[in-house]
Amino acid sequence: MTTVVISGTGLFTPESTISNQELVESFNQYVANYNSEYSQQIEIGEIQPLVGSSEEFIEKVSGIKSRHVLNKDGILDPEVMSPDFEPLPDEEHSVMCKMAIHAANEAFLQSGIQAEEIDMVIAAASNMERAYPAMSIEIQQALGCGGYGFDMNVACSSATFGIKTAVDALKSGSVKKVLVVNPEICSGHLNFRNRDCHFIFGDVCTAIVLEVLEDVSADNKGEIFVIKDSKLITQYSNNIRNNFGFLNRTSEDPQQLLFKQNGRKVFKEVVPMVASLISQLLIDNQLNSENVGSFWLHQANLNMNMLIAKKVLGQPPTAKQAPIVLDEYANTSSAGSVIAFHKFKQQLSSGDYGVLCSFGAGYSAGAVLLEKL
Repeated sequence: MTTVVISGTGLFTPESTISNQELVESFNQYVANYNSEYSQQIEIGEIQPLVGSSEEFIEKVSGIKSRHVLNKDGILDPEVMSPDFEPLPDEEHSVMCKMAIHAANEAFLQSGIQAEEIDMVIAAASNMERAYPAMSIEIQQALGCGGYGFDMNVACSSATFGIKTAVDALKSGSVKKVLVVNPEICSGHLNFRNRDCHFIFGDVCTAIVLEVLEDVSADNKGEIFVIKDSKLITQYSNNIRNNFGFLNRTSEDPQQLLFKQNGRKVFKEVVPMVASLISQLLIDNQLNSENVGSFWLHQANLNMNMLIAKKVLGQPPTAKQAPIVLDEYANTSSAGSVIAFHKFKQQLSSGDYGVLCSFGAGYSAGAVLLEKL
């Protein structure tokens, strides 16, 4: 039987950070400007005044304290309120490609392999920088990988769905080594003028190298994890949505087409779905929650993660059982659970189990059972 492993991971973190304080100051200035500009309409009740945000509100509802971003100035400018990227010439590597190169090279270093050994590249992310050519093919060319590549978008679950796709390809024998990259420019699809979500996302890129165990390099410098099993699930919902796309390029207010969610419904519906998915994965493998050293969960919301872990474990999780990175990184969509895995996988010992789990728009959820060699 073919044994597939994760032999290396990588992480690219943008240098710029935005604290809750900075974000709130910018947002509240935008609110003051708006309410002043439309003061007459507000006074006669034609429109409602905007309400300011606060650091306490953000941390209470999300657990987020800061986020890394690729373009700080544009986001914090009350007149812009979005990342401000200069158009790149077609001959220059795209932003997502540049991010992926950094993360992939770290993953290659851990795995002890060369880029040309990769024969499948999956760019799995929630929003692609362009429609085509595929980001994966550009990344493949930039790194010097062989084989082929393709893009995958299952929103926040793109990484786990990418892992499952890579495992199936490796087990079939059609490829030998796979690179899954998750370049997430989440700040680009966030409405920074919306009080309910202006604080949610950050930018980052993760990378994962998967290969057959017998082919792992003797030069491997990282921890090796066997992929024991995985489970995926999708269930259609409008409660998390992004309508921005080429069909609405003439929209009068593109900001209104960006990310939006019904947070209360998402919390109520996703938590039991994900807890059930993880529990069933463990049952299928004759394991119980006490056998799992860490649950590397999607980093969307602290309260959601704690409740999911509690439902699976039957008690509140320890920091090791449910590592958190969203306080520093915020929600980084598909990359969040991989960041937690990348930063805390060394906490497990040989023979320990861990579960990598994502969940988000769709709804979509994926859980991958890992065992450390």
